[in-house]
Amino acid sequence: MSRRSDVLELAVLGILLDAPVHGYELRKQLNALLGTMRALSYGTLYPTLKSLLAQGLIREAGADDGTAPALAGKRARIVYELTAEGKERFQTLVRSPGPSAWEDENFGVHFAFFARTDAASRLEILEGRRSRLQERLEGVRQSMARTRERLDRYTLELQRHGQESVEREVRWLTELIDSERAGNMTHLVDPDKSVPPG
Repeated sequence: MSRRSDVLELAVLGILLDAPVHGYELRKQLNALLGTMRALSYGTLYPTLKSLLAQGLIREAGADDGTAPALAGKRARIVYELTAEGKERFQTLVRSPGPSAWEDENFGVHFAFFARTDAASRLEILEGRRSRLQERLEGVRQSMARTRERLDRYTLELQRHGQESVEREVRWLTELIDSERAGNMTHLVDPDKSVPPG
């Protein structure tokens, strides 16, 4: 899963897994899931919804019957829901954690659906993300060592901040991996079981 549209597909299917949602509410939930730095426009969302409809992964459940009176000329909101094929596609996406699952663009979306991801896939994503960040950290350290004398103090401070941020995430991932291996993630529900593990 390397393209932004693939991540968006996973996010849309994951949100619709809980309940049918109309486009406006779906966009709000996606923005919350993807983060404020990656605000999602309708110009991005609606082509994705159109594609998912064409693939038979979602369907229009009907108009949203809100309590507010309809305005003249205003269209009713369309409510989208998952089909059985959409549920299968979601499970395929969360259980196929390739290298793109631990990239910056994709990791947060995968992590948001860990409660519906099997333990082996969760562990693979966490370990892959940690490995990727450790590689990045080594690169930052080497760069700082080579360029320290040539940079002003503000640029050095920015690099130090970046290094500390990556180190902090590596520690967090290590704690999650250790807990996952020990079976201490009792707040997560394995999708193959009806009760929480542990």
